[in-house]
Amino acid sequence: MEMVLLTALGVGGATIFGSVIGFVFKKISHKFSDIVLSFAAGVMLAAAVLGLILPSLDYGGKYGLIVTVAGVFAGALCLNLIDKLVPHLHRLVGTETEQHSSADLSKVLLFVMAIAIHNLPEGIAAGVGFGSGDTAQALIIAGGIALQNIPEGMVIIGPMLAAGVSPKKTFLCAMATGVIEVIGTLIGYFAVSIASVILPFALAFAGGTMLYVISDEMIPETHAHGHQRGATYSLLIGFCVMLVTDTLLG
Repeated sequence: MEMVLLTALGVGGATIFGSVIGFVFKKISHKFSDIVLSFAAGVMLAAAVLGLILPSLDYGGKYGLIVTVAGVFAGALCLNLIDKLVPHLHRLVGTETEQHSSADLSKVLLFVMAIAIHNLPEGIAAGVGFGSGDTAQALIIAGGIALQNIPEGMVIIGPMLAAGVSPKKTFLCAMATGVIEVIGTLIGYFAVSIASVILPFALAFAGGTMLYVISDEMIPETHAHGHQRGATYSLLIGFCVMLVTDTLLG
């Protein structure tokens, strides 16, 4: 439990760490952000398959394939529904939210709320990973999510400051998005701990949410600023790092 709590704080703290970087540098280059986000996407892609979806098949028994496929699509559809209600990064970044001369506070707050809402299922994915009993794998999954949270925390700061939000309130908003991820991690862990029978579906569900985030959010964002070649290789490096790590730990 102590490891889960520390991991939850680390995953949520990554958003806060990113926001601190955003305060210090204020203008982070798209190239740097895209490379970091792509590396995280590669780690998350491998983690989703190796750490969540394949274990779901193993734990599912006779109906493992059906349960896993259903879980993957349930996770993706859940985030798709959330996207219809609240758009995320690649729909809001690059609009008036980033254009400081015409910043609109309501759009900025929608932007922050979108990140916060999407952080909940990501946190759940981190928590569910511990349900399999493979702590090393769970930590790698959480690490990939934490890497993704750093650039998300970075991009919150500029638009909010430009919209006239005080630095103190801006930092508190960034912190709140991180706290939501901590809550999600604990929900995921306790859900599979209390009812281990849902573990195969929960693992697949978490894998589906991660695949959806990678395809719908992270890859479009990292390919939107002219750095797609570097972003692609960064994703491959992240994937291979995870693959090597998983093989060595296995």
